[in-house]
Amino acid sequence: MGQTIAEKIFAAHRRDTPTPDNVVLNLDVVLCHEITTPIAINDLVARGMDRVFDPDKIKAVIDHVTPSKDSKTATQAKIVREWAHRHRIKDFFDIGANGVCHALFPEKGFIRPGYTVIMGDSHTCTHGAFGAFAAGVGTTDLEVGILKGVCSFRHPETIKVTITGTLGNGVYAKDVILHIIKILTVNGATDKVMEFVGPVVDAMSMEARMTLCNMAIEAGATCGICLPDRVTAAYLWPFIQGDYATLDAAVADFGKWYSDADAHYAGTLAVDVAGLAPQVTHGFKPDEVMDVSALAGTRVDQVYIGSCTNGRIEDLREAAAILAGRKIAASVRGILSPATPKVYNQAMVEGIITTFMEAGFCVTNPTCGACLGMSNGVLAEGEVCASTTNRNFNGRMGKGGMVHLMSPATAAATAVTGVITDPRPFLQQAKEVKA
Repeated sequence: MGQTIAEKIFAAHRRDTPTPDNVVLNLDVVLCHEITTPIAINDLVARGMDRVFDPDKIKAVIDHVTPSKDSKTATQAKIVREWAHRHRIKDFFDIGANGVCHALFPEKGFIRPGYTVIMGDSHTCTHGAFGAFAAGVGTTDLEVGILKGVCSFRHPETIKVTITGTLGNGVYAKDVILHIIKILTVNGATDKVMEFVGPVVDAMSMEARMTLCNMAIEAGATCGICLPDRVTAAYLWPFIQGDYATLDAAVADFGKWYSDADAHYAGTLAVDVAGLAPQVTHGFKPDEVMDVSALAGTRVDQVYIGSCTNGRIEDLREAAAILAGRKIAASVRGILSPATPKVYNQAMVEGIITTFMEAGFCVTNPTCGACLGMSNGVLAEGEVCASTTNRNFNGRMGKGGMVHLMSPATAAATAVTGVITDPRPFLQQAKEVKA
């Protein structure tokens, strides 16, 4: 019997098998941020075990509330900052160098095919886009990971999601994953790995694949994963070129992680995206999804573009294509948070920041703050936000607030009109003007 990519990664990293269903894995990377890591740090200190298994394999960032908004968040940042300095963790990104963790760490080349990755953050599944097994974990598992470089997981069962068809104009990876979550529901992939394959995935950029994998957790999955290919190798080439003679050699080596043709899957899902419309959530669960037309005209108070889901340069370009030469509605607050300093700088070079500001957007530093209702875009009770983030839970972006998840293009079109709006007419108009 063949193996899935997740099973191959588990086999290559197995430290122990304490029970038939549980595997202790050696870890390649332990990621940390200032919301969940301070609890683990303080507990290790209290137990007299203030150590790290390998400072080169630990990466840390201040990203959820940055700069700190009050004494409590400043203390959380201080704990991580002093811990990183104490243990000489060189890959620590403080204010000025920091960005949203799940955008910054891949951008730095820290995630590679076949890696095992953990973090005290549910959207760690984002990193599976590189052909890695990446999972969010609780405080205890994070502590053990920091101290010993291992983590225990159940034997991985995988759902194979094959995506076919051709994406229409104005339809993006965010729309695809929202559609898939609608089909599977929020419990449909619980404790499973979601393996994304098919010609649509093959044609996606790494940024789009990260969007796809980022929201696997919203279907209950432990990890979303893509097979590493030439697109992966090209993205990583600045960091791996010393390991391979050529790009072709890297691609060939990555092939060892591919799922075997006779691998066993716990389930399969075939999704044809031909004819798929832009998708938007309603209600308070990520599987409550409709075509944009069903919610067209719904009033919004705020439009937020950013986060680990859709704050990369590709996302900003999509939104800017609609905002160029336009103003956002007077009734709308528009907020843009580029995911990393590199994204911010590239957006300045390309004139995208100017486009957003001339349209009426407030442009903030890279931060996760608005996504989880902590800073830089919190909603008041009764307010509605069109957001490119990943969760629409009740009160997620502010107590009593409503969040509609959508792509950057749909968010930009919504900002212009002040109500949920299909982006395709805007894009068609821009295409005609260019012609």
